[in-house]
Amino acid sequence: MSKLVLEISMSLDGYVAGPNATLDDPLGKGGERLHDWVVGLDAWREAHGLEGGDRTRDSELVEESLARQGAVIMGRKMFSGGAGPWADDPNAGGWWGDDPPFGVPVYILTTQAREPETKGATTFTFVSDGIESALAQARESAGDKDVHIAGGANVAQQYLAAGLVDEVDLHIAPVLLGGGVRLFDRLGAGPPKLELERTIDSPAVTHVRYRVVR
Repeated sequence: MSKLVLEISMSLDGYVAGPNATLDDPLGKGGERLHDWVVGLDAWREAHGLEGGDRTRDSELVEESLARQGAVIMGRKMFSGGAGPWADDPNAGGWWGDDPPFGVPVYILTTQAREPETKGATTFTFVSDGIESALAQARESAGDKDVHIAGGANVAQQYLAAGLVDEVDLHIAPVLLGGGVRLFDRLGAGPPKLELERTIDSPAVTHVRYRVVR
């Protein structure tokens, strides 16, 4: 069975987004700095239809992650930043335009039902009947590959609290946000036990992988 992998960039003080997020600034004040390490890499730029970029160990790790990825799960906030009925969402089409960078099926957790939508090589399926349903559908799509939780924090917390995550991959940026959205909040009475699998350092970021101990 494929693994459920939580992969996310995080600040040194434990935040995955800064404070005061808005539609124009969805990662909040300072939140974009969490991703400075990745946006100039050739592997990331290629996935986003861009040319050029740096070829480093960080880029190789991005390639490895993308090669493992058979499906993605994310929350409504990560998809569009909105809430409530889709008709009232000013960004109902999502952030990525007509050619999203995923290239694998993406499952959006939402309370608002909506028909699937295909853009480029990516099909977005909107799941309104819970995290386990989203995971079952994503696993069926992924086949032998892994399912990745892309975010945001609320979705990650739900899967961690339910004991469904197999692996946690953190990209720890040398950034102190001082506030915002913490990753490891609301994990219930029995938070998961983690076992360190690897640590890889670079000048821009520290990559830490944990196995969730059952």
